Amino acid sequence: MRTVAEVEEFARLAHEGQIDKVGVPYIEHVRAVAAGLVPFGDHLVMSGLLHDVIEDTHWTAEQLRATGVPPHVVSVVEAVTNQAGMPYEEKIRRITADPKATLVKIADNAHNSHPARTDRLPPDQRIRFATKYRSARDLLWAAALERDVEAIVSIVNPSLLDELAERRTAW
Repeated sequence: MRTVAEVEEFARLAHEGQIDKVGVPYIEHVRAVAAGLVPFGDHLVMSGLLHDVIEDTHWTAEQLRATGVPPHVVSVVEAVTNQAGMPYEEKIRRITADPKATLVKIADNAHNSHPARTDRLPPDQRIRFATKYRSARDLLWAAALERDVEAIVSIVNPSLLDELAERRTAW
């Protein structure tokens, strides 16, 4: 798999039949994450398309490499994949050690925080996720260039631009 189109088709098939928390086909989430990474090139778009494949399907990193996914794309996917027993904040700190993984996670967080998605959650989940994702943004955004955060957020979830503007003084 050497092209974005090939990786997108692979992701579509890998996530076929999966529905996200708000009842939408899961592929729509990975496509939204990937769209936010377009300014950073095809390999980061591929990483966005595949960011949940290891975590949410039967595919492994080794299998992805064997299908021809570039090794550095698989490395980014591995970096954003949950590890059993690792607390969420620790996972976010681990991700911020890798600049490319940080950008993928910023796009993922932005899409998971989009009002069109969160408004469809039950109130208790909405509050819990809002707290979790805002806390993660504190770490993720601090680990990236402001212009990169703005580029991603502008595409994936423009409603976060006000929050970004509030944080500018902290940078």
